[in-house]
Amino acid sequence: MADTVLYEVSDGLATITLNRPEAMNALNVAAKVALRDAAEAAGADPAVRAVLLTAAGDRAFCVGQDLKEHVGLLLQDAESGTRETMTTVRDHYNPIVRALTGMKKPVVAGVNGVAAGAGFGFALAADYRVVADTASFNTSFAGVALTADSGVSWTLPRLIGASRASDLLLFPRSISAQEAYELGIVNRLVPAAELAAEAEKVARRLAQGPTVAYAALKESLAYGADHSLTEALDKEDELQTLAGASEDHTIAVRAFVAKEKPAYKGR
Repeated sequence: MADTVLYEVSDGLATITLNRPEAMNALNVAAKVALRDAAEAAGADPAVRAVLLTAAGDRAFCVGQDLKEHVGLLLQDAESGTRETMTTVRDHYNPIVRALTGMKKPVVAGVNGVAAGAGFGFALAADYRVVADTASFNTSFAGVALTADSGVSWTLPRLIGASRASDLLLFPRSISAQEAYELGIVNRLVPAAELAAEAEKVARRLAQGPTVAYAALKESLAYGADHSLTEALDKEDELQTLAGASEDHTIAVRAFVAKEKPAYKGR
């Protein structure tokens, strides 16, 4: 992976770290490619049972598109008569969000600072968000005459409702970590000094858990958001059958009967 994004796997946990703190972890082309490749690698690796997405520095999680690079690419497009710059949604953002939301393992976002634009979108694409009390969120898109991308049009209204999502998208503003917690965007709010340790603790707990069950829970939540109750019940039946056949389910039941802590194997 390029050094704009760091990737490490340890004891079942893949840690993906955005690593451009000097630019508030803004997404230049190199960072987008590296993040896409890291997310896809984590999803495909059977040794990875959970993912922690975080960022270097203490100012920003990710402020979205690197506008300094972006304006230069727009000028190149104007000179050449092409629109290559705007293919970044198709080539980078969409694959990243699909990888995070679609992988059969839980994803934790450790949000250490500003999360704006696509940075906000990637945090929303995680299954669980641990957030520093000094962090903030901003949709940003309309502020630079753009529409929503990085999955925000899908994830944000499902978390906070269509009306509130419309407000934040039409009138971009900085949302404090506390307000984001009250809106339902944040799962766990912690002091900034504790963010790194707490996010890793949460992610490592998931990495040691029943991976098949977590994958089924993730799939059922996504499915239930867009289907009828009858369809959701059928999906629950399908996924419960799958989870019930896992080795981890047998381990859990035996541990329960023996009054012991289960040692899951992730299969």
